[in-house]
Amino acid sequence: MVAIISLLVYVSRLPGKYDGFARCIKDSGAKFYGAFWCSHCQTQKRAFGKSAKYLPYVECSTPDGQGQLSECSEAGVQSYPTWQYPDGTRESGEITFERLAEKTSCVLPKD
Repeated sequence: MVAIISLLVYVSRLPGKYDGFARCIKDSGAKFYGAFWCSHCQTQKRAFGKSAKYLPYVECSTPDGQGQLSECSEAGVQSYPTWQYPDGTRESGEITFERLAEKTSCVLPKD
C-alpha cells in the first residue's frame, strides 16, 4: 500500500506534457475567459491535462452561476470560452493547440 501511495505522489509531481506551452501562452499576454459551468471551457482545460493550471484562465461566472464578474464584463466578454490574444484579437469556442500556437507564437510540443 505504501508503495502505491509513493508511486501516486511521484507521478503527480511529474511535469505535464504541455507545461511549457501553457506557461508560454500565459507569458504571451493571452487570456482564456471561461465559466466553471461551461462544458466547452472544461473540455479546453482537459486538453491541457495537468498543465491547465498554468493557463491564463480568468473565471467569469459569479459563484451562483447567474452573473458575470466585473473583470469579464468590463473586457466585453460575451461567450465562453473566449480567448484574447496578445494582438488584441479574440476567438470564442474551443481553440486548437495549433491555433493557440499561431496566435501566441508559442511552440507546440512534439508528440
